[in-house]
Amino acid sequence: MAWAEYLGDDRAQIAATLRRSMQSQDIVFCFGGIGATPDDQTRQAAAEAAGLNIARHPGAVAEIEARFGAEAYPKRVLMADFPENAALIPNPVNRVPGFALGSHYFMPGFPEMAWPMSAWILDTYYSALFHQHAQHEVSILVFDAGESQLLDLMQHILTQHPSLKLFSLPRLDTRRTIELGVKGNAEQAQAAMEYLQQALDSAGFPWQAISAEK
Repeated sequence: MAWAEYLGDDRAQIAATLRRSMQSQDIVFCFGGIGATPDDQTRQAAAEAAGLNIARHPGAVAEIEARFGAEAYPKRVLMADFPENAALIPNPVNRVPGFALGSHYFMPGFPEMAWPMSAWILDTYYSALFHQHAQHEVSILVFDAGESQLLDLMQHILTQHPSLKLFSLPRLDTRRTIELGVKGNAEQAQAAMEYLQQALDSAGFPWQAISAEK
């Protein structure tokens, strides 16, 4: 993930943000605000940002009718009103679909729905982007050390292995603990971790291995 923004239920703000992101080449996932209640403004804001009208999507109507029958009317069917020419994103939980405009994907805010819908988008449209580069991740738990005490060591690792990504995650525990790791090329990641472990031993900081994942 390259970036994230959190917006309120403000149609003008949502539209302005989407207008800006639609001018980029980014793949954008949007969560929440596509229901039928007055505070849900994302469908309308997306249409405004794209310069499109709102239209009732026949495929979305069919899904909502299949789920709710006669109770789809008169209110639930409002959730089938999408920007013109939007593509549907199937919702395996309650069949009320999300929608897509170009590389922007709009889903409910409920994680139980958003998770499988996001997975469907990635599998359907972006599987070619998976695993383009072999990645190896290895991390350890470092005890009794603060991040400030390890900054020079971290910087040395990145200087020696600039292509690696380093992460440092302090844990709120009864004992001062940091999860420290690297990911990237397997050979470089392993070499960096071996150096890190030796340096921690020399400094007197105890550590414990966590994982080594491809």
